[in-house]
Amino acid sequence: MARPVATHHQSVTVLRPVHGLDAFDAETLESTFHLDWPHHDIIFCAARPDDPACDAIRGMIARNPHRSARLMIAEDRATANPKLNNLIKGWDAATGEMVVMADANLLLPPDYLHRLVAVWDDDCALVSSPAAGTRPANLWGAVECAFLNGFQGRWQLAADSVGLGYAQGKTLMVRKSWLDAAGGLPALGRNLAEDVAFTKLVRERGAKVRLAQHMFSQPVGVRSFRAVWERQLRWSRVRRDGFAGLFATEILLGVVPPALLLSALAHPGWGLGLAIMWFATEWALCRYAGWPHGPRDVLAMVLRDMMLPALWVAGYARRGFDWRGTRLDTTRHDPA
Repeated sequence: MARPVATHHQSVTVLRPVHGLDAFDAETLESTFHLDWPHHDIIFCAARPDDPACDAIRGMIARNPHRSARLMIAEDRATANPKLNNLIKGWDAATGEMVVMADANLLLPPDYLHRLVAVWDDDCALVSSPAAGTRPANLWGAVECAFLNGFQGRWQLAADSVGLGYAQGKTLMVRKSWLDAAGGLPALGRNLAEDVAFTKLVRERGAKVRLAQHMFSQPVGVRSFRAVWERQLRWSRVRRDGFAGLFATEILLGVVPPALLLSALAHPGWGLGLAIMWFATEWALCRYAGWPHGPRDVLAMVLRDMMLPALWVAGYARRGFDWRGTRLDTTRHDPA
């Protein structure tokens, strides 16, 4: 039986979980009030009443009385994933036929919901999108963007183009009745990350994940080497836990291993030529997509690919990670 196709006539609830207030969060959260979908409401979710984001959100709601928006504060410890626990109250209160979960650091364009609905079809159960790193303020911010864009975003969009869409937790749009029938948000707590669990759940039920055709901006600003390393190591361990076979091949996605192999088997100049062609192609892609592509960003691409083999090895060194004070590992996926 064909699944009903999403249209602009359907109501949408937008859920935005918050935890603290980072440099760009006031801007990214405010963007929620400028969505041009005809029938939608907004629910901001905080786990604690003393979260710094709460006062900022109350101010935004007061400045936008024409929008149906509210802030909900509570934490339901139904899973080992604190983000899901924060969202559950909003999910239960959502009245839209479609629900979109969008991370707090994502800048939503006015046509955000239209772009998501545009790729929904009869086989789809979930629409997602990687984030596009924008506005890096230093070299390591540019490296973060290089990971988000030329590595994660590029390969996710490539997989989606051959029908192998993978969810990305920055944006998740689903029909509420579909996920409720599959167990609701707690069903997404069985893996280290909700996007991995969501991808598996969709495939188990014979449906597909689709990706929006244009990634949405995540302003990055200043980053340190340590912050970039820890974030990328966390995501590496998430991928290793969720898709072990695919993660085993990730060593081939950067230029260092093939360039070294080509240099050893043929001539050092061939490896250098491959590297030049590799980064020139990525630069062209970034320029076309409107992603950061200046001289600093090209250096960031090189630094990223130098980090990739070390991250791959470190991904196997141990399982799990600490995320915002909570230990997540492969031995604790059931409700607490």
